[in-house]
Amino acid sequence: MSKGEAAPAPVAGQNSRNLFVRVAVALVLAPLAIAIAYAGGWLWTALVTLAAIGLYVEWLMIVGAASKRQIVALGVVALTTAGLCLVAERVDAAFTVDAVGFLAVAAMARERRGWIATGFLYAAAAQTASVLVRLDSANGFVALMFVLLIVWVTDIGGYFAGRGIGGPKLWPRVSPRKTWAGAIGGFVASLAVAAGFTAFDFGKAAWLLPLSAILSIVSQLGDLFESAVKRRFSVKDSSHIIPGHGGLLDRLDGFVAAIVLAAILGFVRGGMDGVGRGLMVW
Repeated sequence: MSKGEAAPAPVAGQNSRNLFVRVAVALVLAPLAIAIAYAGGWLWTALVTLAAIGLYVEWLMIVGAASKRQIVALGVVALTTAGLCLVAERVDAAFTVDAVGFLAVAAMARERRGWIATGFLYAAAAQTASVLVRLDSANGFVALMFVLLIVWVTDIGGYFAGRGIGGPKLWPRVSPRKTWAGAIGGFVASLAVAAGFTAFDFGKAAWLLPLSAILSIVSQLGDLFESAVKRRFSVKDSSHIIPGHGGLLDRLDGFVAAIVLAAILGFVRGGMDGVGRGLMVW
């Protein structure tokens, strides 16, 4: 056997180790996230506020603005204050804080103002949407789990379908490893989640099936969006905070897009106090 033929073995071994680490970390983090989501209240708000702060800081790292301490501190203070407002269920005050924070961050930024302001808006939207969906005591946990499972199975189904089937790339200029097979595999997996929720009478198929399809597509678009931003600034991973997964942005990009859309749809159908109900009940 030639040297050229033997070379792929270490790569295959490394891929297997990476997959093992990814699965091991997911088996720890996923149950923890579900438990906190079930508890709801200040625990869930605290978790998503910490995640939002992490998203904001990682975004600044990607766009080369993490060294601007005043901008970092201003965004962290605004997101923390918004989180306190959300703990008190003062969503109106949280929106006001976010608006002021967005304007203040934009005003303070002298370079890459648009990118910096977008990063704060991205983190604030993720924070508020995640709390709004869970806020409904009767339907919030089910609605949140629906979105989480859609995102998770879209990612898992896409990973295994992409690796197992391969084929044409989805958007090689932005994300060289993503394939059409993976995108379709993740999409199909999301429909299975909707079918399961329907079977357990958590909603009607006429609503949940198209909703799962839309959220799956949006989740994948959120992934591509984050990949495009990283590619724009020649960054591979947003950070290395999660072993095997990269950074929070790398792990939550699809969820951010899906939960924001879910909150909007739930608000349209159920109002500010019934986002979870509006998302799940036909």
